[in-house]
Amino acid sequence: MDLIAENWTYLPAFIAVITVLVFIHEYGHYKVARWCGVKVDVFSIGFGKELFGWYDKNGCRWRVAAVPFGGYVKFHGDAGVASNAESGLDTMSEEEKAVSFHHKALWKRAAVVFAGPGANYLFAIVAMALLYMTLGQAHTPAVATEVVAESAAEAAGIQVGDRITKINSKEISSFEELRQNVIVGLDEPLRMEIDRGGNTVVLNVRPNIVEYEDDHGNKQKIGQLGIRSDKREFKDHNLLTALDASVNQTWFVTTATLKGAWQMITGARDTKELSGPLGILKMSGEAAKRGDSLTDNLLSLFNFMIFVSISLGLINLFPIPMLDGGHLVFYAFEAIKGKPLGEKSMEFAFRIGLTLVLMLMIFATWNDLNKPWIKDFFTGLFS
Repeated sequence: MDLIAENWTYLPAFIAVITVLVFIHEYGHYKVARWCGVKVDVFSIGFGKELFGWYDKNGCRWRVAAVPFGGYVKFHGDAGVASNAESGLDTMSEEEKAVSFHHKALWKRAAVVFAGPGANYLFAIVAMALLYMTLGQAHTPAVATEVVAESAAEAAGIQVGDRITKINSKEISSFEELRQNVIVGLDEPLRMEIDRGGNTVVLNVRPNIVEYEDDHGNKQKIGQLGIRSDKREFKDHNLLTALDASVNQTWFVTTATLKGAWQMITGARDTKELSGPLGILKMSGEAAKRGDSLTDNLLSLFNFMIFVSISLGLINLFPIPMLDGGHLVFYAFEAIKGKPLGEKSMEFAFRIGLTLVLMLMIFATWNDLNKPWIKDFFTGLFS
């Protein structure tokens, strides 16, 4: 019974994460659309049958739907939730054209589309900065207090007491930054500048590739250097330094995700590492339980939400029809050619995009279903 109750707590955490981040994403679209003079017909959290809703003073229907996994805004002139144009745009009255999304200038349409992913990124940066200002930023000096025997670090000549200051000419200020660069690079050679007793030593290090299994049973290949540091500090921030640190962290998560995706495409990283909705459900629940108090649990879930927000913003910028990035590609084509793609071409592209998105979702879900934790999780959920 305890296992059943414990596993059912994952669902509220998952729904909370998805609902908040979808609202932020869609509100970005909504707000910039209103700034650009576009009428928004519907703002929906979830899909399917409406549970409840209301109209605002601008005539927008705000609704909460039965399936809480996603959402959308429907602009005036849209045929559906993918913002494809409805037929008969030319027959609109001048009053309707004045508030129609598809009659707006190209730069306004692009701004409205970019605003969704942009809102996810803005949320992550601001939320992270607030945490850094109020709680401080966890910080471990990039100093080797232990060098593991027969490791890549020992083979390269790294010694106890060495402070890593640069990797491939990039400044390194913490052990966390050092670890991040090593992990995502797999066995890429690294040119390290080291402060050894006041002298600068340059070493070329090639990390070892190891298979790592996290707390959720997910396995992935990572680069491993072979040094440890037992020092732990919290770095205080003011507004400007907190924003700078959060922007840097957001940039790292973005580039590391893109690098990991490219490694999957090239075969350097196993595609089984890709997680889907079930994986997010599991990680949401784990994040909500990580702590000794309700405050700790909520803080952990909030941290998780920040990084999911970055991922959501990035994925929506992928140049795939149906996603925001696909629309931006169409607008770039329109800017170059001087006119939009034909209706049939757009319809064909959206079908391809929908197929790609569904295939990716199915593949990621299949990966989740084959993870070691999945059997125990659903046994506890439904037994």
